[in-house]
Parts: sequence; C-alpha cells; structure tokens
Amino acid sequence: MERHLLSGNEAIARGVFEAGVKVCSAYPGTPSTEIFEQLPQYRESLYCEWAPNEKVAAEVAYGAAIAGVRSLCAMKHVGLNVAADPVFTAAYGGVTKGFVIVSADDPSMHSSQNEQDNRYYAKSVHMALIEPSDSQECIDFLKEAYRISERFDMPVLFRTTTRVSHSKSLVTFSEREEQEVPEYKRNTKKYISTPANAYANHPKVEKNMAALEEYGNACPLNRWEKNGSRLGVISASIAYQYAKDTFPDDTSFLKLGLTYPLPMKLIREFAASVDKLYVIEELEGFMEEQIRAAGVECVGKELIGNMYELNPQILKERIFDQKPETKELNVKAVSRAPALCPGCPHRGFFYTMSKGKNFVISGDIGCYTLGGSAPLNALDTTVCMGGGFSVGMGLAKAFEITGQTDKKVFGVLGDSTFFHSGMTGAVEILYNKGNMIPVVLDNSITGMTGHQDNPGSGFNLQGEIATRIRIEDVLRSCGYENIIIVDPQDLTAMQKAVDDALASSVPAAIITRRPCILIKRIKQDFGKCAVDQKTCVGCKSCLKVGCPAVMIREKKAFIDSTQCTGCTVCAQVCPVHAIQREGEQHE
Repeated sequence: MERHLLSGNEAIARGVFEAGVKVCSAYPGTPSTEIFEQLPQYRESLYCEWAPNEKVAAEVAYGAAIAGVRSLCAMKHVGLNVAADPVFTAAYGGVTKGFVIVSADDPSMHSSQNEQDNRYYAKSVHMALIEPSDSQECIDFLKEAYRISERFDMPVLFRTTTRVSHSKSLVTFSEREEQEVPEYKRNTKKYISTPANAYANHPKVEKNMAALEEYGNACPLNRWEKNGSRLGVISASIAYQYAKDTFPDDTSFLKLGLTYPLPMKLIREFAASVDKLYVIEELEGFMEEQIRAAGVECVGKELIGNMYELNPQILKERIFDQKPETKELNVKAVSRAPALCPGCPHRGFFYTMSKGKNFVISGDIGCYTLGGSAPLNALDTTVCMGGGFSVGMGLAKAFEITGQTDKKVFGVLGDSTFFHSGMTGAVEILYNKGNMIPVVLDNSITGMTGHQDNPGSGFNLQGEIATRIRIEDVLRSCGYENIIIVDPQDLTAMQKAVDDALASSVPAAIITRRPCILIKRIKQDFGKCAVDQKTCVGCKSCLKVGCPAVMIREKKAFIDSTQCTGCTVCAQVCPVHAIQREGEQHE
C-alpha cells in the first residue's frame, strides 16, 4: 500500500477528510495553522473557513455538531483561552455528531507568549483528551476521537505539540467514511443551557466521564508494550518518542493516547508489573499528579522538571546522568535578533513612534511585536490578542488618575487582530472616555502566522473573493469621528497623522495602510535603494530604522541589494540624502 510523508498537521487534515467531517472552522496560530491550509484540497467533501477568532470558530463547529454533522475547530494553545466559554458549556450540552477541538501546544514557546499546558482544560471542562505521538496517529486517533465524541456524548480535546505538528513521518491513507446525517430535531433541554437545564445535564457529564475511564482501560488508543519487569514508563505524545530513545531495550511502556480520563485500572496493573515506574511528560505533571493521587508510586517531575521541551539527551542526563560527548568548535555563531522584514510597512510607523519621548505604546500579538525590538524600541507592553487597545486603556486611566498628563498612550494592533478581538477594545476606549489613540496597522493579511486571509483582506480560506470589511467603517460606526488613514512608509505623512490625532478635539483613530511586502497576489516592485558613498558621512541615522538590509561597511552605510525592497524609509531619514533608489538622480 502506498505511503506518504506528512507532517502532523497535514495528517490531521487528512484525518478530517477520512473521518467524514463536514464543517471546519479555525483561527490561524502557530503551530496549528497548516491544518487548515491543507483542508481546501478536500473542499468537495467538506466546508472550511478562517473565523475572526477562536471563540467564533468553536461556536461554528459546535453548531454544526448540534445540527448533526461531524465538525472540527483548531487553534494554538492560547487560542483555547479565547474559545473556553463555549467549550465549557458544550461539555454539558453534549453533541449530536462528533465535535473535536484541536489544541496545538507550544512547549519552549517557539512562537508564543506563554507555555501553558492545555491538558488541564480537558480535566476542568470534563471532556476526553486524546494525544497522538506521530503523523499516523494524527490520522487514526482523530478518527477514533469522533467515535468517542459520539459514543460518550461530549466534545473531544485533540492535543498536539509543536514537534508533533511539524515533524514528518510516514502514513497510510484510507477512504473517506461518509457519515449518516440524522434529521434535525429540536432538543431544548440538551442544547439550551439555562441554569435548570445545565443543572440536570451535569450528572450526565459525570456518568459519561466514568464510562469513558472504563473504556480507556481497554481502548485501542492505549498500548502496553511488555519488554521487561525492571523499568516501566508511562508516557504520551512526543514525550513517548523521546522516552523510547532514552530508556534501555528491556523497559516496558504504557503508551497512552487517551490521557484524560486516565485509565487507572490499567495504570495500576502496569505499575504492579515493574520494579520502578517513571512518568515521562512535557511541561506540567498532569498524569503524574493523578497517578500519585491514586496511590501509585512513580518518578517524574522531580528529575525532568516542568519547563520547556524535552529531548532524548535531556532525559539521558536527568534520569541516567549520562553526559553527552561534546567537541568544542572554534566557530562563533553570529547573533541575529528578530527584526521586521525589509520593506515591512510597519517600520515607518514604529520609527515615527520611537521619536516620541512621552509616548507609551501598548502592543499586541503579531509580527508588529518586533516594533519593541532594538533599535526601534517602540513598544511598552505585549500581553494578548486585543490587548493592544484594552491594556492601553488601563495604562491611560492609570496615568489620568495619577496626574501623569504628559504621557500620551497609543494602542496598537494589526488588521487581523482588530477583527479577532480589537473591536471590543475600540468600543471600550470610546464608551469609558479613554484618553488614548487606537492605531490599526493594516497590512491586508494575517502576517505572523504565514499569510492567511481575514475579514479585511477580501478573500476567504478557499481563495474566493469575499466581502471585505472596512476597518474605517467599523471604527466610524463605533463613534470615532476623526479617522486618519496614512501610508506609514511616507514618514512626513506618518508624523502628521500622529500629530493630528493628538491634537484632535473629537475621538480619533489612526489606520496605517500598506500591504505586506510578501503578499504573493500583489506585485510590488519599487526597485532598490543604494548609498552614494561619496555623500554618506557615516552618521548611522539609517540604522535607526532597524532594516536588516542596511548596515555599515568601512564606516559608511551600505545596503544589501538582495534584501532591499526599495521602500525608501532609510532614505527619508538620511540627513544628507545619501540614499536614493537606484537610477534616481541625487540633488
């Protein structure tokens, strides 16, 4: 049978197809994004969309499950914080057809603002938790997740990690299993979650969880590998793969795929069969805590800790005290700090803001978070999606009540984030009379996660033309009377926009608008910038814009033509006009 090399995310998309899923909704977020980028190839069999945020995605998918079709929503780990409201209630209501929530966790925070362990959501919500450890399991376990969801009348949390999402392994495809769609029948006691109905539904949840635990003792997702009685390891997800590489060949393994509720009967039997039991898991001691609470002796977090990713070498060092053989290389790696791309439209905005001595700038989650890096240093905070406006409001109110009237607060977020969770913050500023300026950096795409479309881009996930929601229309309908739209790469206009917003006698907002230089469907060819070495005085003013293409060579400015996009921001800050586009005459 033909085999295919797929990443975990690609395999999940294939599993969605094979499981007969019909409705899929998500908000992009690394490391989960590629799942939905792969789904349009199956568009003849299912519907998929980018939702404005994770809460909406979960609600859309849950509505489809109520209507009688299998559904899926996907998000990165912090996205589940946004989606938690409907997910908690969905556990009480249950499902008509299978409802699966993919949470892609990010140990070591490769692209995230925290390292939360979302396994605890399953425990708190009272829903099944399934964890695959490779790409084949991403397909097989996902199909089983839908069977569990329907059999035990509950949503299922399907948790991956960065390494499972992005590592590739061989998989075998199967045919799609079309699912019967039952006739829709109103069920108000099940799906209208009033206090009385929820009160009556809670015992059902507990009963189903108890039945699910019993199922876990013999289910196909949990596997006992008998190799010896000296050492035993309980593990799951990618940590299982690391443990297999670490422990000796005579180690027995209890490899868990259904990790909540834990199969305690099976675990006790396994523990009794070995002399010493280890629990190997990344991040928190989620399984270990429950196993210890059940009275089973084990070793785990006291050796391997609860921070950052594991790997075989870490386990060898911390468990068996095996130090690696190292060889010193006489090569020093060059330190390269993250920076906005050459030609990034956000650079002009942040350069302008960096000159404001009394500016306090609350940022947000996106590629524009790099505006806080040197040499721009133009952000004070970055907390969460939408926090650019709301955290800024808190800063402004604190300055207001403490008499710090010299502080000028700007709240910054991107176009996709504005639709995700920025609109409520924009309303908050107006409704509660915030003394601050909201700024939307509109680059016409969801940039940081790899160029996904959003409600302001004019296209949907399938690449079809869609209704384009205009940010200025939303702000105007909220009550902003002075909306200033500016090209941020025109530094003179950018400075004027900031000055005009600060001087406005009516509620003002700024929209910086220029497409991301990397959008494939937009051709942007502006030529290259170059430095006249005779004119350059080596003042290094051009370095202050933080463009990777601009550097100093032999005490003079130099522009790497392989990186330059010809945006001219560096040229505009050069005090002696030594930088111009190639082919243009110097004055």
